[in-house]
Amino acid sequence: MQHAEAIALLDWYVAAGVDVALGEDPADRFAETAREAQERQARARSGAETPPGPAAEVPEPSRTGDDAEERPARLPAGDARGTPPRRFEPPPERPRFEPPPQPVARATMGAAVPGDAAVGAARDAARNAATLGDLRAALESFDGCNLRTTAKRLVFADGDPGARVMLVGEAPGREEDDLGLPFVGRSGRLLDRMLATIGLERGAVYIANVVPWRPPGNRTPTPQETEICKPFIARQIELVDPDVLVFLGGAAAAALAGTTEGITRLRGRWIEYDTGRRNIRALATLHPAYLLRQPIQKRLAFRDLLALKRALGENERT
Repeated sequence: MQHAEAIALLDWYVAAGVDVALGEDPADRFAETAREAQERQARARSGAETPPGPAAEVPEPSRTGDDAEERPARLPAGDARGTPPRRFEPPPERPRFEPPPQPVARATMGAAVPGDAAVGAARDAARNAATLGDLRAALESFDGCNLRTTAKRLVFADGDPGARVMLVGEAPGREEDDLGLPFVGRSGRLLDRMLATIGLERGAVYIANVVPWRPPGNRTPTPQETEICKPFIARQIELVDPDVLVFLGGAAAAALAGTTEGITRLRGRWIEYDTGRRNIRALATLHPAYLLRQPIQKRLAFRDLLALKRALGENERT
């Protein structure tokens, strides 16, 4: 990899919110320490690490300035009284670390993933929210999702609650977590430019995410975390009641429309999203973060935007 490519890759990692470097496989440092101690013991027993006999005096390095005071010469390994040097004794072997049993079957980044009880509590809280303000307050007080303990802020929404177009992504990133607003990083700036190509401003649409808290290290939300957050975004769509719903990326489409196709097959196709009160026309397109990695695919996203523009024009005529 060339230097410029490496710098570009690091810039992309920073923009994507990567702040933790993890290896592919877990490393048990306790086991490594115990293994090293065993190896030292074995070498000591075989004489490979028998300490040397009395050593010659080693003169101190010359000093100048404030350190020019006289220093006593070092004693040999055996002191003036003839005391033999101490033999090397390896430290006692440390017991192997055994993590305590977890009360649930799965854990993520040190926090337990809640189960069906949390999903039920989310449904109840979302159902009782009569307005978007109530829904935001319900999310701020909701403690059933482990992501809220690691995120800085709730990323609820941005834009016009009465907009005809609502865009939904998967989860916020680092800059979104810092500001508490969705799509304000590099992908958000690209999204603003994409909307501008069809005459839409950011303030004229409504933007939200399926998961309103940033996962640690910008990792993908787990299925359990997504399932817990789904009642809130579903209620948010119901309260906004847009003319057109746009899924930014396959993850948002899969979570809300239940699709199993990849985004490259799904994009550009109109599907129906049922709010429980009525069906809303929905369009899936490529996520701006994906377009930053694959700029050549912007042509496909532009086709989707033109389809969105035509749909808005059709709704105006009707």
